[in-house]
Amino acid sequence: MTQALDTLILGAGAAGMMCAAHTGGRTLVVDHARAPGEKIRISGGGRCNFTNLHTGPENFLSENPHFCKSALARYSQWDFIELVSRHGITWHEKTRGQLFCDGRAGQIVDMLRAGIARAGAELWLSTKVVEVAHDGHRFRAVLEREGARVAVTARNLVLATGGKSIPKMGATGLSCDIARSFGHALTETRPALVPLTFSDAPFAALSGTALPVRASCNGAAFEEAMLFTHRGLSGPAILQISSYWREGAAITLDLDPSGALFEALRAERQSQGKRNLTTVLGQHLPARLVTHLTPALALSGKLADQSDARLAGITAALRGWHLTPTGSEGWRTAEVMLGGIATSGLSSATMESRHLPGLYAIGEAVDVTGWLGGYNFQWAWSSGHAAGQAIAARG
Repeated sequence: MTQALDTLILGAGAAGMMCAAHTGGRTLVVDHARAPGEKIRISGGGRCNFTNLHTGPENFLSENPHFCKSALARYSQWDFIELVSRHGITWHEKTRGQLFCDGRAGQIVDMLRAGIARAGAELWLSTKVVEVAHDGHRFRAVLEREGARVAVTARNLVLATGGKSIPKMGATGLSCDIARSFGHALTETRPALVPLTFSDAPFAALSGTALPVRASCNGAAFEEAMLFTHRGLSGPAILQISSYWREGAAITLDLDPSGALFEALRAERQSQGKRNLTTVLGQHLPARLVTHLTPALALSGKLADQSDARLAGITAALRGWHLTPTGSEGWRTAEVMLGGIATSGLSSATMESRHLPGLYAIGEAVDVTGWLGGYNFQWAWSSGHAAGQAIAARG
């Protein structure tokens, strides 16, 4: 027997659950996982960086940088903050507008599940999507649950299964595959917010060393912390710039983002002139990093022996360290997927397909990718709300 629905939502992540709380009617949310919102649960060290105070269109990458504007304006970070506060979830700002739960991230999942329950929607977990089609009138899907196959039909189908990032959690490109089967174009997908690697492991001896930097690539720049790893570079600055990096491109690291090092060394030449140059540099940069850079920059002699021109040359080199990664850590550690379902085939106001009425795509599967710091969750809330409201308005 076939079960008739108004709306079938594939994916019980942030976007899918947000959508289900607003669709109304007979809505079913399905997910292959045993628990909903697993990315929410593990994010932010278990406290969920659920949005960012500074969210705006400029914090997102897409082939169409204007696409995200409508959904973000219709349901902003302030709307989600109000929702969280209304449910008694206390939160705090960490840095750069990043908001985290004071308690466990599961509170956000519980809040979303409560919204699904209030809306009268059903949630099926440990459910596999076997087949999805459209018969010219309704969507038809075959689902596998508890060892049995169930056929369902729906007027609306929402693609909310996310992207390919963190495959150990079961992430796949299912939404992209289904969208393509219905004639939607895809933009190139790539791992984003991911550590960068170097084939010859040049920084193995520096593994665990961290410092503030300004990382630049392809016109973008981020001033945050960087971490050396056995395989390359990580930390917020690198994760951010990885979304702009492409194979063969160099990144530029400014190891003196405040620009104060030259004047500091000139002043210390008077007070610490008898000390070795490397020793004094070690007061401003990690000592292991100074040792690593010593051969390339020919760092030797007493500080007193260094002319202004020499100090200027050293600081210029430290502020413009060009490195060419050979790759990234890939989908295994990427926080999000860059690219996805092309926005040209979707309505920016409702997230509905422009050529197949009733088909919606939301969240990470769409070619809208946020910066690190809560922006991708806000896109999930905003796009999920836009689709849910549009479905409810159609009745």
